[in-house]
Amino acid sequence: MHKQPCVIAAVLGAMLGGCAAKQPMTADEFRQAVPTAFMAKKETIEVNRSFRAVSDSLRKRGPECLSGRIKTTVSQPGQSFQVIVADYKPTVVVTNERAELHVQERHTQGVIRATQEPDDGHYLVVADAYPVDRNRTRLELFGPTGGPGALIIRSVKSWASGEGTACPDFTK
Repeated sequence: MHKQPCVIAAVLGAMLGGCAAKQPMTADEFRQAVPTAFMAKKETIEVNRSFRAVSDSLRKRGPECLSGRIKTTVSQPGQSFQVIVADYKPTVVVTNERAELHVQERHTQGVIRATQEPDDGHYLVVADAYPVDRNRTRLELFGPTGGPGALIIRSVKSWASGEGTACPDFTK
């Protein structure tokens, strides 16, 4: 993963989970929390690719592109300086009925956790793929409307549609 130029990941994670009474501890709880969370949304699209092709793309690109550590340095001249380090962990689960990509973010430096979170970090993005017919797949995407989560969602859409295989560029 590439370096990220701002603290959006930390802020979005806090807004999604920190404002709630309880942080989502599972992908299912995250799916339920996103539609009413601040600066997050659920998006549903269909792509003209088979479920198997979409599942294979998630299996391949998720671990290749979304595993790693991002170190962010934030400074405001004369005011403050902060270093934030976050580890990202993708998990892909595929059955005959659904393919799931979960991306978790765990801050290891520079962010104070206000609530308990899962061992691998708070959920940043969950993407589910369902077969519609032989050549169509429905995607349900859950995550933030900006920052690294939005970049991840854009990449997942590209992978699922077959339009591209590029990893998200977190330097932008």
